[in-house]
Amino acid sequence: MQEFINQLPKLAKDKHNENKKFFTKLKKKPPKKLDQIMQNLHDEEFERTDCLQCGNCCKTTGPLFTVKDVERIAKHLKMKLAQFESQYLRRDEDNDLVLQETPCAFLGADNYCSIYDVRPKACSEYPHTNRKKFQQISDLTLKNVAICPAAYNIVEKMKTSIDLDHKSNRRA
Repeated sequence: MQEFINQLPKLAKDKHNENKKFFTKLKKKPPKKLDQIMQNLHDEEFERTDCLQCGNCCKTTGPLFTVKDVERIAKHLKMKLAQFESQYLRRDEDNDLVLQETPCAFLGADNYCSIYDVRPKACSEYPHTNRKKFQQISDLTLKNVAICPAAYNIVEKMKTSIDLDHKSNRRA
């Protein structure tokens, strides 16, 4: 698994133009059952993928924290909001709350999350491959394929499952 994770940035870079072209077409004319197709691809991939064997998202990127996330996590940790924010978070260039640093402070050496039950919404939804109106997050997906082996595999399978050049969409 680690070898594949190490290769992901190069694999994603090599596929970037192909993926970008595919997502441009997808945005223009998404299949009627895209959400269902993506949910199926997502479910199939996560039957095979064990995030605990990877943890690359937690090691290399940080989620956005909503106000609700901050309140929920601070309460769980029995911390005041200001204390939680000053200890773990910062405002980024878009004024969003993000982690001060990566890897995530809540990630253990065993890839377990110490706040898993109250983790940020962005973490629980990652890599967002089963999100409704998937075609609207193509820029995010293009980034995620360089980080998440499951996202990479889902996009590769997606390109063979969805025929954007013909009227009928087939499943592989």
